[in-house]
Amino acid sequence: MSDITFDLNHGPGNARNSEGAFLRTASGRIRFVYSRYTGNDWHDGATADLAEVCSDDDGETWHARGVVVSRGDAANIMSVSLLRIAPDDVRMFYLEKRPLVRRNRNAPKSADGADGCSSCVPMMRRSADDGETWSEAERIIPFDEYYILNNDRVIRLASGRIIMPFGHHRFRTGRSLCAGQVFTLYSDDNGNSWRESDTVLCPNFQAESIWGFQEPGMIELAPGHLWLWIRTGLGYQFSSHSCDDGVTWSAAVPDLNFPSPSFPSPMSVKRDPESGILYAVWNGADRQLHPLLPHPQGNGRSPLVMIRSLDNGRTWERKRPVLLETDPERGYCYTAMEFLPGGELLLAYCCGRQLDGCNNLQDLKIRKLNVNELWKD
Repeated sequence: MSDITFDLNHGPGNARNSEGAFLRTASGRIRFVYSRYTGNDWHDGATADLAEVCSDDDGETWHARGVVVSRGDAANIMSVSLLRIAPDDVRMFYLEKRPLVRRNRNAPKSADGADGCSSCVPMMRRSADDGETWSEAERIIPFDEYYILNNDRVIRLASGRIIMPFGHHRFRTGRSLCAGQVFTLYSDDNGNSWRESDTVLCPNFQAESIWGFQEPGMIELAPGHLWLWIRTGLGYQFSSHSCDDGVTWSAAVPDLNFPSPSFPSPMSVKRDPESGILYAVWNGADRQLHPLLPHPQGNGRSPLVMIRSLDNGRTWERKRPVLLETDPERGYCYTAMEFLPGGELLLAYCCGRQLDGCNNLQDLKIRKLNVNELWKD
């Protein structure tokens, strides 16, 4: 079984390397764009640009291109998604943070902004040369609120629609952020204009999880039929479905296929285009069905588990999990997935240590493995 690892570890003046996305070019080159932090602060709002590593041999080896998008006068840019529109036409999506004046002088300061909070808004750039260079940034949402679009999350539907799922945390007096709600944003003209979904998914629980619904992901199961999953602190990912290309959504309910610890990371799901099989990667926590599964550790982000569905998401092989990572001293989170021919998969994720004041977001790993070998009887 091929299992090749490339490590992007933090170091002096580079406090964190984390969450990114893959792009396979027409020439066969594979780009991986990620958040590269500078200085000694690894928190989400600390100074970061977008850097790139490339592979010209299907992920066997990698070389650095350095910073490809600078933060400019923003505090931070992070959480990259890359989406192909046409042979040379690519879109890049990411989040930009800027400090805001504290609305309540008694509100606690946060690491995201010197004045207590920051805006977090999605941005888009265009490339006409397959990701070699990028246009100036275009702001997608005009309001200075806190919108979370995770890495490797923007998809293009069979209809041609571009759609992305958001966790929205409103600001309110006396606290920096409200519990999260979820909606989708979509474009039918390749990103020139955007519309919000008619449905906003709101949590119906209170103190059990202060963050509410957060960090959603999404996949198209069939033309017009979308499945959306949501990170929560209630012991499960939640699920919702749309039958109209993401305009409206069903009520979000716990998804018993994906039990999670109380502080999980967002789940990732991708389809192998050759086999049609769906693969889900997340911080699994179901020891009754999986007796060998370790107790969740690493701040709830270890182990890292993969399961698959052979019937387009109707059922999942929960009793045949693959334990990708189990080190209790590390946390595994914010994955990106890119399938290659022959069942090979490039999988990127944060993998930092939890000891001595370090954080699981500081280090990044790219693995190349073969899913056919993982489930070989």
